[in-house]
Amino acid sequence: MGEPEPLTCSRAGCRETASWRIEWRNPRIHSADRVKVWLACDEHVDYLREFLAARDFPLRVVPAEGSEVAAERPIA
Repeated sequence: MGEPEPLTCSRAGCRETASWRIEWRNPRIHSADRVKVWLACDEHVDYLREFLAARDFPLRVVPAEGSEVAAERPIA
């Protein structure tokens, strides 16, 4: 068996390895137990966090190390 694929940043067009996991939800359409995940490299973590925070989405940023969750690709 080969090595697992590295986690990739969710910023559109970025192919860097992610160091951060951004867990968020849109409270207008998601219940409290529905959490979405974006992954971010060091360069884009602030951009993605600010993108979500500007929309007043609850979020938390944690290290991505050890994470195996697939990330959803943003439209930003």
